[in-house]
Amino acid sequence: MVRRIYLDHAAGRPVDTRVLKAMTPYAKLRLGNPSSVHSTGQEARQAIEQARTRISKMINAKEGELITFTSGATESNNMAIKGVAYRHKNRGAHIITSSIEHMSVLNPCKFLMTKGFKVTFLPVDQYGFVNLESLKRELTNDTILVSIMYANGEIGTIQPIKEISQIVHGTDAYLHVDATAANGQIPIDVGKENIDLLTISSNDLYGPQGVGALYARRGSRLEPLVHGGGQERGLRSGTENLSGIVGFGKAAELVSEEMSTESERLRKLRDKLIEGLLHPIPYSFLNGHSANRLPNNAAVRFSFIEGESLLLDLDMHGVAASSGSACTAKTLEPSHVMGAIGLKHEEAHGSLLFTLGKRNTEEEVNYVIQIMPNIVKRLREMSPLTPSELRKTVQRESDGPLQKPT
Repeated sequence: MVRRIYLDHAAGRPVDTRVLKAMTPYAKLRLGNPSSVHSTGQEARQAIEQARTRISKMINAKEGELITFTSGATESNNMAIKGVAYRHKNRGAHIITSSIEHMSVLNPCKFLMTKGFKVTFLPVDQYGFVNLESLKRELTNDTILVSIMYANGEIGTIQPIKEISQIVHGTDAYLHVDATAANGQIPIDVGKENIDLLTISSNDLYGPQGVGALYARRGSRLEPLVHGGGQERGLRSGTENLSGIVGFGKAAELVSEEMSTESERLRKLRDKLIEGLLHPIPYSFLNGHSANRLPNNAAVRFSFIEGESLLLDLDMHGVAASSGSACTAKTLEPSHVMGAIGLKHEEAHGSLLFTLGKRNTEEEVNYVIQIMPNIVKRLREMSPLTPSELRKTVQRESDGPLQKPT
């Protein structure tokens, strides 16, 4: 059978076997409720606190600063945005975010607009960088929250968070950073970067799905969204997902130990893949910034064809990729991120996203580089959008046989 090549790690990562091993005793045998006072319950509580410590270390959070466990990045983003809005609405009702945020940031902001809050969506440039001058202009005494992602998972661009933080903290506003796409790939230091609230996700660290966390700097005040028995210091009531949290903690520990080496390996594979796609294929382009981007992100676009056709053809060749965020894949409309960086409708539709992971090899990258020119040529030959001069070039070139890796 042909080997499958998974290059869609932005949508989901396989759970590390070492993480599964750490989770197993808590999933199978240790059934204690962390809120119970008996020894079995306290053993579960200790396991949760150990995970909290490992996650704090990963982002350099200080003792006493809060790590609140949630069901994932979407809940963490909602907790940060709505929690600040509801708690501080008497002080101000203005929120600032960017036009390329994940839908779990944009939709809570839009929801709050129906509740009387004003939301400003900052523009970005062609690479996806937030306009800092625009941020300065939009900040007012009424601004209570600025929410900017650390890096964009669709185009890979990393925001200048430290500069953004300096601007925001010239006021009394909170800074929330959605670090889902970035955490585990590049170092994040909530202390040095002066971040008030930070969203992180377990599965993006090769941990289990359905677990996330929100970091909150000491003194941050949020209104809880879930009320009940008062777990997680009252910020997120409900019995904790014990085995998931243990797995999250183990994943954070492994990331702290291995990130620098693994990110450098992925960066080399990423650069080889980008060069191998853009150099031989005419009318091909890179989405996002060429250097200041996530180490595993190869976001490219090809004129005159649609990304969905490319995905289907790649899948038949054993390669799994995506055309953008998994959360926007249910619609045929191009991603809002592509529109925000200035791409026309037809340009955005030709976008393709390869995101590498720890199991990917140079052999797999070479295979994708080998098959892509012929896939693009064949689809362009069928496309009515292809210019006649390029179509003639396509028709003159012959497709040689390809060997799939086994």
